[in-house]
Amino acid sequence: MNFLDYLIPVFYALAMVGVFMTLCAYSVLAERKVCSLIQRRVGPNRAKIPIVGHIPIIGKILTRLGLFHPAADGLKFLFKEEITPQHVRIGYYYLAPIIALAPALTTMVVLPFGRYIDVNGMVQPIALANIDVGILFILAVSSLGVYGIVLAGWASNSKYPFLGAIRSTAQMISYELAMGLSILPVFLWAASPGSDYGLSLFGVVQAQQGLWLIIWQPISALIFLVAIFAETNRLPFDMAESETDLVGGFHTEYGAFKFGLFFVAEYAHIIMGSALFVLLFLGGWHFLPGVADPWPDGLIGILCSISWFMLKIFFMIFFFIWMRWSMPRFRYDQVMHLGWKILLPLAVANFVFYIFLIAFIDNLNY
Repeated sequence: MNFLDYLIPVFYALAMVGVFMTLCAYSVLAERKVCSLIQRRVGPNRAKIPIVGHIPIIGKILTRLGLFHPAADGLKFLFKEEITPQHVRIGYYYLAPIIALAPALTTMVVLPFGRYIDVNGMVQPIALANIDVGILFILAVSSLGVYGIVLAGWASNSKYPFLGAIRSTAQMISYELAMGLSILPVFLWAASPGSDYGLSLFGVVQAQQGLWLIIWQPISALIFLVAIFAETNRLPFDMAESETDLVGGFHTEYGAFKFGLFFVAEYAHIIMGSALFVLLFLGGWHFLPGVADPWPDGLIGILCSISWFMLKIFFMIFFFIWMRWSMPRFRYDQVMHLGWKILLPLAVANFVFYIFLIAFIDNLNY
């Protein structure tokens, strides 16, 4: 292999990180805009870029849409004064925001977001690393994100962040069990006898060329969706940063760029959760349930599949935002009750039902 063979994957990875971080930034803008529409306000419409913002007509439209606000927010976090409280544990205090963001960026590596036709006429996924155990990798790495929250709460050496960290740990343990059990029927359904896909996300998407799995397995989809809300600490499950009783929760002692990393990490996990739900239950890049993909071969087909996949992710991000501004926060005991006494038994029953159903269907086929 020459030097270029090593350089291309690095460039591809950097481009993916750039696109992913840009999507995180504009997810923040989308949240503020949707919130303003729900509350019948205008929303962010003031920030300007010196040259582009003053272009006649176009600059005014871009300013009114608030498209310059992500850049303004990023610069604000970057250049604000760094204040470190004297009572914190310095090393862990600075390490926590990095640990919170890193898992979302790492899981992006195995995420297929489109397809192409190779020289042999076979459909192949567009992903940085297409591994057979992609879902196990995502579940293992994404669960490490809670360590950033726990570390932030402990390193802050303050009661409110520490309480938020304890809540986040209990919530993660409560809902990861149900989330894992909700995924198992998906792979049992998608992995036909003799299949080479294993636990590959690409295999699950290929199994949805007819009907999407949200139609075949609605209970699994519902459990997974609720668990994703809990895992990303979004309303009504934002126990880790409950402002009404914990001031700011686990990031109370954080400010400037360090707080910005936590802010981006939250939306990065939302995007990853949305992408995972689309791949597992909404057909990935496939067009519509029961409808053949209209994408042509070649570059246009690749762009169409990627665009359709991204459109589904945007819909899921909107759903996350809509739920946040439409539902009240649960009490802590209600969150635990839902996780252990409702979702977990339902996930076990759902798993057992699909084991018998798939075994029955296989016996009919043979």
